[in-house]
Parts: sequence; structure tokens; C-alpha cells
Amino acid sequence: MFRPLTLASTRLTERFLPDPYVLVLLLTILVFVLGIAVEGQSPLAMVEHWGKGFWQLLEFSMQMLLVLVTGFVLASTPVFARLLGALATLARSPGQAVVLVTVVSLVASWVNWGFGLVIGALFARQLARRVRVDYPLLIASAYSGFVVWHGGLSGSVPLVIATPGHFTEKMIGVVPTSETIFAGFNLTIVLALFVLIPLANRLMLGHGARPVFVDPDRLTDPTPATGAVAERPAEHLEHSRLLALAIGGLGLAYLAVHVWGQGGGLNLNIVNFGFLMLGILLHGTPYRFLRSLEEAVKGAAGIIIQFPFYAGIMGMMVGSGLARDLSAWFVSISTAQTLPLFTFWSAGLLNILIPSGGGQWAVQSQVMLPAALELQADVPRTAMAVAWGDAWTNMIQPFWALPALAIAGLRAKDVMGYCLVILLLSGVVISLGFLFL
Repeated sequence: MFRPLTLASTRLTERFLPDPYVLVLLLTILVFVLGIAVEGQSPLAMVEHWGKGFWQLLEFSMQMLLVLVTGFVLASTPVFARLLGALATLARSPGQAVVLVTVVSLVASWVNWGFGLVIGALFARQLARRVRVDYPLLIASAYSGFVVWHGGLSGSVPLVIATPGHFTEKMIGVVPTSETIFAGFNLTIVLALFVLIPLANRLMLGHGARPVFVDPDRLTDPTPATGAVAERPAEHLEHSRLLALAIGGLGLAYLAVHVWGQGGGLNLNIVNFGFLMLGILLHGTPYRFLRSLEEAVKGAAGIIIQFPFYAGIMGMMVGSGLARDLSAWFVSISTAQTLPLFTFWSAGLLNILIPSGGGQWAVQSQVMLPAALELQADVPRTAMAVAWGDAWTNMIQPFWALPALAIAGLRAKDVMGYCLVILLLSGVVISLGFLFL
């Protein structure tokens, strides 16, 4: 079963999947035309929706850029590189490497999605230095763990509706995480994927269209040079361990206050802040930190240019009414029992065009929650269906794979064939979960 499926999937994506930048341009044109043809919008109105939305994800774009940069900087520190290297010694065969990186990615993504995106790709690089394994499959395995993030501790939808004062509180009240993240149906889906995804990745080993093996020397993270002997006062500052210790110490002190003193949780800003401060501290001097930073930003071009285009697509989807009407159509064919399932499917489809959990929830909640109340469907389950749909189609959405691809030095078409298989299998598991659990 896995051989023909994997072979067909990898050949399909290698032949027809364009560069992520070309894909976002094609999606932009598609949504522009659909807004005119389906919603009756004028071309001028669609242009306005696009332009108004184009810069709405600037803060998020910077956050994602820092996910890549700070994660790379931290991994290039001698201490962290040794830790990942030590964990990589547990794998002694290609199959063990694939399973190990998948499990690490699943755990990390369930704890925090930003952490999971970076740690999986960085760990895959370490494994590829020690085990001769198909590198695209290894990176795809690292990325595949990301599918569980919205059912985990950093899931934006369950955390939003568990927060007093959220924008749908008057409609559904405050929904505790015991009814969403830690509900039996959600934990069962997570557990099933923790078993299925490592097994599926292992079974795909050796069945791709064209296995790629890399020279371990190419994956060696550059160690910043210490530089010339400091002579001028400015150079002494650049090589000052005391300065790095002071700033890194301040950062860690803030994290301690935030987590233990104030009971704050992990979010993307906190993860990036922690990576940054640990990087400053563990590199030892500003000079070494800056050299590592220069190397890290080389792979950030895709994030910088593509995220505004996805924001423009989101602007057209919301402004034209396409997102609302698509959700409403799925509601129109639903019953109390099937609403979570159809919500999951509609959320998966919308995620391809609106790859932002918060943005998607803002749109779909206004359709799905009233429908759940009217049909007397399970509200927490319906909300989690949006969350899982948002995470599910990330497997074929290059938007989210950009940090991992930049770290790995691969193209989207190199890994998306394997991810397509995971999309199909995980879709079956999650669908059955919402239908029968």
C-alpha cells in the first residue's frame, strides 16, 4: 500500500508543485477571480480588499522570521549543538532516525507550535550527520509532527475561548481547556496520531520517487570565528563575555518572572524571547552572536516576501464574503452529529487560503458557533474541529513549512509528497474522531 501511494505522491509534487512564491501568486489570482465570479464583487472592490489586507500580518511575519532566526542561532551554540547531537546518537539506522525525529517533533509541537517548527528541522540536521537516510523524508518527518499543534497546549482556538472576555464569550461563555485540549475526544485523536504518523513515516522509507542523501559536512553549522585580538575599546565590547552574560541574564530573569512569578504561559513571543536570550548567553560574546545571526538570516527570504501575499489573500477571503459563505455551505448540509466533521473539513479548506489560526477563527466562529447552538451540537467539539482543520492542511501548505525548509536547505517540492501522504492518513483519523468519539 505505502509503496505505490508514496511513489505517486512524491512524483506528483515533484512534477507539479511550484515554488511557494509562485503558489501564493496563483492563489492570489484564484481568490481574486472567485470573489468576482461567486460573490459578485467588482474587480475594484477585490483590489481594495487585497490592498487593505496586504500588511495585516506584519507582526506575525516578524514573529515567524524570529522563529527561524532565533532557533538557528540557538542551535548553532556549542552547548545546544552538543545536546541535539547526543540525542541523535539514539538513532542507529535510517528507520530509527525517521521515527525519532517524528516523535520529537510531535512532542515539541504539542507543547508549543513555534518550538516544534524549529526543533524538528534542527534535530533532523543532526540526525542526517550521523545516519545515511533520505534527507527529504527526514525533513518531512520533522515537519509532520506539526499537525498536532492546534490540539496541544499552544492551540490558539482553545486558549482564546478559555480566556475571560474573548470576543465570542456572550455567545458560548468561557470554555475551559478541560472541555477542549484535555477532553477525551481530543486526547484520543492526539494519541492516535502519535502512533500513526511515526509508523507512516517509517513505512514510506525507501519508497519515494528519488531518495536524496546529503554529505554530512554540508550540514555542519558554522562556528563563528573568534576574530582578531581586541585592541580598541569598541572591539573589547564586541568580545565582552560580561556584556553577553548581563543581557542574557536579564532575559532569563524576565522569563522566570513571567512563567513562575506571574503564571504566564508559552506563546510565540515568549518562545522567541527565550531562544534569543539563550542564544546571546550561550554564544558568549556579541561578536559570535552576530556572526551566527548573519548566517541565520540567509534563509529568511521566503518568509519576508510571502507572508504579506497571504495576508492579502486573507483580506480578499474575508472582505468578499468567500470565507463566510464557504463555512455557511458546510453548515447547511450538517446535523448535530455531523457538524464537527463538516466544520473540520471546511476549516481545512479555508486554511489553505487563510493560513492563520487566529484569523481563521475570527471568520469561522461567526458561522460555526451559531450553527452549533441552533443544531444543539457540541460547542467545544465544534470549536476544536476548526482548530484541527487549521492544523490538518498545514501538511500541504508551504506557508508553514518555510522555516523548516530554510533550516534544511530544501525546496517545498522535495518534502510535500511525503506530507501529502500524512495529510490523507491524518485526515481519516481526525474525521473518524469527530464522527464517532
